[in-house]
Amino acid sequence: MAKKKEFNITGLCIPKLHYMVDTSEKVSQIIEKYVERDAYVTMNCARQYGKTTTLELLYHRLKEKYIVIDISFEAADDCFASIRSLALGISAKIRDALLFHHVPEILMKNWEQPISEALPMDDLSRRITELCQKSEKEIIFMADEVDRAADNELFLLFLGLLRGKYLRRNAGRDSTFKSVILAGVHDIKNLKMKLRPNEERQYNSPWNIAADFDVDMGFSAKEIESMLREYEMDCRTGMDIPAIAGELYEYTGGYPFLVSWICKKVDEEQLSWTSEGLRLAVKQLLSGTNTLFDDLIKNLENHPEFRNLVEAVLVQGEEIPFVPSNPEIARGVMYGIFRKSEQRIAISNQIFETYIYEYLISVNKTREFLHPKYSDKSQYIRNGKLNMRKVLEQFSAFLKSEYRKEDGRFIERQGRLLFLCFLRPIINGTGHYAVEAQTRQNARMDIQVFYGREEFVVELKLWHGIKRERQGYQQLANYLEARGLEEGYLVSFCSNIKSPKENQEIECQGHKIYEVVVAYQAD
Repeated sequence: MAKKKEFNITGLCIPKLHYMVDTSEKVSQIIEKYVERDAYVTMNCARQYGKTTTLELLYHRLKEKYIVIDISFEAADDCFASIRSLALGISAKIRDALLFHHVPEILMKNWEQPISEALPMDDLSRRITELCQKSEKEIIFMADEVDRAADNELFLLFLGLLRGKYLRRNAGRDSTFKSVILAGVHDIKNLKMKLRPNEERQYNSPWNIAADFDVDMGFSAKEIESMLREYEMDCRTGMDIPAIAGELYEYTGGYPFLVSWICKKVDEEQLSWTSEGLRLAVKQLLSGTNTLFDDLIKNLENHPEFRNLVEAVLVQGEEIPFVPSNPEIARGVMYGIFRKSEQRIAISNQIFETYIYEYLISVNKTREFLHPKYSDKSQYIRNGKLNMRKVLEQFSAFLKSEYRKEDGRFIERQGRLLFLCFLRPIINGTGHYAVEAQTRQNARMDIQVFYGREEFVVELKLWHGIKRERQGYQQLANYLEARGLEEGYLVSFCSNIKSPKENQEIECQGHKIYEVVVAYQAD
């Protein structure tokens, strides 16, 4: 029996070796919107977002009709020692790519000659012109990992060369590549360059000819289904494909690496292709580390203003307009951390939300305040079952005891994070939690807590009057109905400390809701 395919999370995905999402529609969009319209474009996607695989699929779709020169700037530092080494390195990469197309000897002749020492970039430009003039097929140029070179000022010379030839071609005075596709994380249209020695860096990119790349490279739930169907044909697990694809999308927001990682874990650990199996895989993902998570935390630590913005959205629940010209918002989009939701900033997926919370919890001082009367796990867990009512009651008592001197604004800003700091050591080891990105709005945050085989839904919200309160009950009841749960939990932060609301249990639409009130005095 032939070995079945695998889910791949490292490098290039190959159809005959790996289970892959059917992205043929995306590839067709790129060809129709850019290649066939002679456009130059940068495919900007976050790390581990499938850029290299997409370029490979494009190569195979285009190679019959066009000559496709595909190169990469990965491990190409030697190309940037001098202008000549840049021209020499790019010329050698183009020559190697042409060899795979078995082009006529006359087209290879220039590329076998030494590059000019006096005018290396002019020589490279001439070679491109002659290649495009003499070739029977139009030529597509694709380059991966361009942002590896983007910080090097010599790279701007190559971009300038492509730009100049593009403009002269459109004016009928040059021949050059039909279309250019550059792939990387950073948008090189906004590269910073030095115009003169010792001059302050400023925006002045030679790549302003590029079209805006607007093909969504994330996976939709429907696209995830295509990969699961292929897997199911081999493995016959009996999974509910649309349901599992939908849950994978809810966790990941369609981030390709995260989708593949979870599927790979379920497959290799022989977990069940059910909601429970996915939860176990997600728990393992969040408890470990990988290069994507390393980059996520590095970006938070290296950019304080960006981190403040993330905390404002995630911890404080601020509704910040999505303005892509804002450098910190653009940074978040570029790294795959932000997305636009109803014209506002949102964290791009549930896994990132939870992992960032875990990071913030790790640097929070709350644990130092946890007296044994709050941290003793035996009061919350009996016979392997978690008493969520007790957790919430003690959390309320903890805030009233340890944060009584803080003003109300502090509780409003930090209440969510404080609750997760309080909860985590209680469930650590046996349980885990997930933040519900799609339901957190209007100063609400829903948290799914999993302990053993039980699931709890806890909603944290600010008190905004009885009308909003009733709406909150109905929304939570609807959510409980969707999750198949009988009981849900509310933590209400209420500023009326003199005559506070009291803890209560209510029934709403056939579901029990237990509400715990944290009263504070707002200034």
